[in-house]
Amino acid sequence: HNRELLRKLQGHLQKVYMGGGEKSLAKHRKKGKLPARERINLLLDDKNDWLEVGALAAHGMYEDQKGAPSAGVVTGIGRVSGRLCMIVANDATVKAGAWFPMTGKKNLRAQEIAMENHLPIIYLVDSAGVFLPMQDEIFPDKEHFGRIFRNNAVMSSMGIPQIAAIM
Repeated sequence: HNRELLRKLQGHLQKVYMGGGEKSLAKHRKKGKLPARERINLLLDDKNDWLEVGALAAHGMYEDQKGAPSAGVVTGIGRVSGRLCMIVANDATVKAGAWFPMTGKKNLRAQEIAMENHLPIIYLVDSAGVFLPMQDEIFPDKEHFGRIFRNNAVMSSMGIPQIAAIM
């Protein structure tokens, strides 16, 4: 029974790792761009020393929008220049990296982990901005999307390095 559950989980993850799918990946590569997980692998000291956080975020959600694998953003912890870092990379193969409501929540969780563990945070930004059909669900207040900017200020005051690379 457990082997079957593991097989199903691995199947779900394989779909998630394809981001927006074959067609979207091909279009992305045609522009000379790398998918988010490949970018992360190149950044890491050792790609096998990577703990992805929230790969199944938004699983089964947004089906009317054709889904948002990993909530359209890849997050996790890995070593960069010998130092553990939180890495947040928009997946531009998923609706051009646009933000869904769960994208904001996943970003907030990555920031919380970085603050709780005093980890530098590296953002690999490749985003079309807010997913317009759902913009009314992404609130700029202190408990949602706007909290991200507050957290940037808090991390700065804590001395946590923050780096953003615009892809």
